[in-house]
Amino acid sequence: MRVELPCGHEKIDLDIPNNAMVLEPVSMPTLHDPEGAVTSALEQPIDSPPLSELAAGRKNACIVISDNTRPVPNRVILPPLLKTLQSAGIDRDQITILIATGTHQSNEGKVLDGLVGPRLAADFNIINHLCDDPREYRRIHELDGAPIEINSRYLDADLKILTGLIEPHPFAGFSGGAKSILPGLSSFETMKFMHSFKMIAHPNVDNCILQGNPFYEATLEVARLAGADFILNVVINKEKGTAGVFAGELRAAHLAGCGMVEKFSVIHIENPADLVITTGGGHPLDATFYQSTKGLIGAMPVCKKGGTVILVCGCDQGVGSDNFCELVDACRGGEPFNQKYSDPDNFILDQWAVQRYYQARGKMGDVLVVSPGIEAEQLEPFGLTKIHDLQYEVDQLLKDHSSVAVIPQGPYVVGTLEP
Repeated sequence: MRVELPCGHEKIDLDIPNNAMVLEPVSMPTLHDPEGAVTSALEQPIDSPPLSELAAGRKNACIVISDNTRPVPNRVILPPLLKTLQSAGIDRDQITILIATGTHQSNEGKVLDGLVGPRLAADFNIINHLCDDPREYRRIHELDGAPIEINSRYLDADLKILTGLIEPHPFAGFSGGAKSILPGLSSFETMKFMHSFKMIAHPNVDNCILQGNPFYEATLEVARLAGADFILNVVINKEKGTAGVFAGELRAAHLAGCGMVEKFSVIHIENPADLVITTGGGHPLDATFYQSTKGLIGAMPVCKKGGTVILVCGCDQGVGSDNFCELVDACRGGEPFNQKYSDPDNFILDQWAVQRYYQARGKMGDVLVVSPGIEAEQLEPFGLTKIHDLQYEVDQLLKDHSSVAVIPQGPYVVGTLEP
């Protein structure tokens, strides 16, 4: 049979045996009228008064959006949201759209136009959060001795609204919800707590786990301290169409969305596979190898110990941050990394991504990469091999790999072993 694997903006066709496991999300139809669904969700939210009532009498509003690494349908969700606020009496010049960049790069120019649309980019005050600029944030609390520092524009807003996408997340269980604040609007010092070696090593800090997940619990606590009046989160299907809209009180609305994602995105299998073929999820998630490693992380439960994995990813923006590359190049393996960075005094930007990468690699044997955006020498420090002809390599591997699993949507699907 044939499967399509997303690779950046393109698709790669692959013929696989008929008995291969294909782990795909359950089909979710795109909403017939997504903007209408957003309007309805704002008018009839979960465990909350309608947004129009919340906005009445407020002096100003801050709307938090995700950056360009997340395929949030902003052109669908923002117009009804902004119309509701303006109809409730909040003027355009009193509305700030704040991009929750976390430690990612700012979104400017054409990137910003692509994120929200040229008209909104020109008409509204849109600001990027800067995690390393002390003028951007202030301390509101501490957790485990770490300062919790959050963007001041958000803290000072009279009406605070979070938007985002709910999907499986390797740290928070699911994205969206309070994650827009922590780590989205947090300082680098706060990241040291949220992305510490100890935190990432916790067994419940994983995809689709909320109960007993200290990462998720910390996001809720900080949202309680910082305030969040309303959320508007969406769920998308594999075609990137809007499949569900969840608005209202932060925890209740987010949990409702998580329930939908879990129902459609968690796939149970009986046995792990000798060969796993996965992806970085296609554009925009696989723009860098840094982000594409989520495909490897998601493949962990599906892969036998020492099994072979093939990762397909576009990476049109290269490997990723300099810190990420330098850390891998310096350590060249999980054990040297663990020895150094388990010490909190050695904390450095992006160590959490390297830690999770080595967790995945520790279970896998050979990992082969199909990527038009990165060269073989760039993958060498990661212990990875670049391949060019995916079909040929798979055909060769099938000679001595008896079981195969394919995860076309990569990190958007979570495979788990049946108990």
